[in-house]
Amino acid sequence: MDALNDRLSDEDWMARAKELAVSRKGTDPANTPIAAIIVRDGQLLSHGVNRTAEHCDATAHAEVMAIRAAGKSSGEMRFPGATLYSTLQPCGMCTMASIWAGISRIVYGAGRDDVHEMYFEDRHLSTLDFVADAYKDDLTLTGGVLAHDCAKLYYRPWDDVPEDKQAND
Repeated sequence: MDALNDRLSDEDWMARAKELAVSRKGTDPANTPIAAIIVRDGQLLSHGVNRTAEHCDATAHAEVMAIRAAGKSSGEMRFPGATLYSTLQPCGMCTMASIWAGISRIVYGAGRDDVHEMYFEDRHLSTLDFVADAYKDDLTLTGGVLAHDCAKLYYRPWDDVPEDKQAND
């Protein structure tokens, strides 16, 4: 095991996720630069970026792409002991996918209060509600890691985003 990776903090891993978002998607919020990485035992298992527009696939969120990549590379579909790092608070679909994948921790950067409401469900369901409703007591959530830096990648709460540019209508 790489001793350096073993010592990386949540902030270090989130910085890597943010770097991935910028390198693959740039900094224009219109390109939805969301990135996710999955780490287990101090080792990077996989990563993904939002590819919904490129794949014409509403399920191609960064977290789902990272879970798919982890399964493909490992030959497993469950990742107990793993942490999923996402630059944006995962939506309900991504949270449930993490639960089904057996991920033990979700750590996210920008939260729903840091970004425009378009990034979340109209019914204002919270990631925390999904975890509680799924009776998932072995999944922990940590939010706000490098939130300020991650939030810069997205439309902010005060931005006037035209309806036709909003993902969740």
